Amino acid sequence: MSFIQLNRLAKQFGSTKVVNDFSLSIPKGAFVSLLGPSGCGKTTVLRMLAGLETPTAGSITIDGRDVTGLKANQRQIGMVFQAYALFPNLTVAQNVAFGLRVANKPRAEIDKRVMEMLELIGLPDLGGRYPFQLSGGQQQRVALARAIAPRPRVLLLDEPLSALDAKIRVSLRSEIRAIQRELGITTVFVTHDQEEALSISDQVVVMYKGIAEQAGTPFEVYNAPKTRFVATFVGTLNVLQATVEDSASGTVRVGDFVFPVSMAAPSGNGARISLAIRPESIRLKGAEACDINVPADIQDVSFLGSVIRIRAMVLGAPVEFDMFNQPDMPPPAPGSRVTVGINSRDLLLLAD
Repeated sequence: MSFIQLNRLAKQFGSTKVVNDFSLSIPKGAFVSLLGPSGCGKTTVLRMLAGLETPTAGSITIDGRDVTGLKANQRQIGMVFQAYALFPNLTVAQNVAFGLRVANKPRAEIDKRVMEMLELIGLPDLGGRYPFQLSGGQQQRVALARAIAPRPRVLLLDEPLSALDAKIRVSLRSEIRAIQRELGITTVFVTHDQEEALSISDQVVVMYKGIAEQAGTPFEVYNAPKTRFVATFVGTLNVLQATVEDSASGTVRVGDFVFPVSMAAPSGNGARISLAIRPESIRLKGAEACDINVPADIQDVSFLGSVIRIRAMVLGAPVEFDMFNQPDMPPPAPGSRVTVGINSRDLLLLAD
């Protein structure tokens, strides 16, 4: 059952449409990511849900109640921003207690809740410090604790990790997900980082130019993209320009090579189309087990530790694929010609 329902939301600033006909249903306790490039409208959707922006059209329902016309402080929503937004003149404990004090909670209840929150974020001994005495990751943990201390019904996260370095981002996103699961709080997370969205979400909503291009599990969005934008934005994609050879039998032509495909061609015979393949679906070792085998001219080999990234020319187009680092199987040398294998079920057809 839907806990949050966004129904045909639209937001317009002057003559500019930022969000258009956006609908989304979020179950209670789910972790949902709004993913897309800068300017796609994801933060505007979040701000409308928070009550910080008023929709031009559409409605917002939380737990069966229409909150479209309610102010932000009437929605029982916690929000964590990209900037830590901590009060510099308050200690860590005072920052965490801020929402509770505004709600006029008893002192004993506030002190108990603050200690619970500091334990939850792993900073039980830092309550007396000030924000400037903390690292970026620690400050964002405090901002998270402050947001969830008043026990909100919904937690909103607006690119909270983008200001942190890569290693801390990976660690903190896992901590955020663990805390969200422990509390069971319905969460909406905004990010432009596809790895973040895919790794921690129950559902990913890919946005582009103010609309939801596709919503689904990370597995569905990655493996079965419904639009060309989703296919190219989520993950790495190799694209070959092709022509529909026979739409009835399911074949497309790239140069002199005819590919069988398992999905229906979106256009008729002779139409220009893009043939797309994920790097992990291209095989060097075990190519003979695939139903498509094509020659590849190796251009470059990059050693990345556990994997080796290979760049090659395949049927006149640049292609990237990875192979696992195996000491008994050295990678092909640049300048060599090899055969790579692809399974027709892994090919994606994208209309031009």
